[in-house]
Formats: sequence, C-alpha cells, structure tokens
Amino acid sequence: MIAETVCSAVSAAGLGIAAVTAYRRRFLTAARIAAYSLVPIGLVMTGVVEWLADTAFSPVAWAGFGVLGVAWVLFMTTRAVERRRGGTRKERKEARAAARRDAVAPGASAPSLGSGARPAAEPASRPAKASRGGDDDFSDIEAILKKHGI
Repeated sequence: MIAETVCSAVSAAGLGIAAVTAYRRRFLTAARIAAYSLVPIGLVMTGVVEWLADTAFSPVAWAGFGVLGVAWVLFMTTRAVERRRGGTRKERKEARAAARRDAVAPGASAPSLGSGARPAAEPASRPAKASRGGDDDFSDIEAILKKHGI
C-alpha cells in the first residue's frame, strides 16, 4: 500500500515538473519528463509493484534466488575448468577431427582397380618427374627448408 502511494506521488511530482517545463516552451524535454513520470503509476496499475513487494518479503522467492546463484556459480566453475583443460570448444573439436582423420590409413581412400602395386607406383613417379624438371629452380628452397628441419 505504501509503495503504491509513493509511486503515485512520484508520478504526480513528475507531471508537475513536466508542466513547468512545457510552460517554459521546452516541449521536447517536457514530453520526455512526462513519459518518465508516468512509468511508476503504470507499474502500480499493472501490478508489478505489488508483485515486487510480495517477492521481496517472501522466503520462497529468496530461496529461489539462492538456487539461481548456486546454478550460476556451478556454471562459471565448469567454464573455468574447461578453459584450464586446454583451449576452446572449437580447438578441442578440431583436435578430435584431426585424430579421426589420422586414424584412417592414407591409401584407404584410393580406389582399388586391379593390381595393388599400380596406385602406389603412380605417386612415386610423379614427384620424380617434377624434381627432374625443376631441380635447378628449387634447389635453394630445398636447402633452406632442410636447414630449418622442414
């Protein structure tokens, strides 16, 4: 009951200030003050103030806030542990995907079209052809890469 009275008094005072502001020909500011001053009485009329008053003095509501606080603490703790464990979700997901990719043999995706020796011979012959023609061009690059252990 007291909260409703206070909200009504605040709204009345705000509307009075808006009227004085409008008298001074500051209509935009007066309209803004009137809008702000109508909010408390609107909250009283919708029942929000009564609900807040009932919630503030309810032990069940405070117990609910305590449960929400415990949930928040648990959530933050699990996030901190997740961060300390190593990387973000995206990094761990990429690591798992890389482990799955490495689990399959490199030649497993090559189609078997007859003899098993032919597909293995083709990749070996291709680099040999490339190195024959470009040996002079890439020898310095190869030396740099070998120096760095790549």
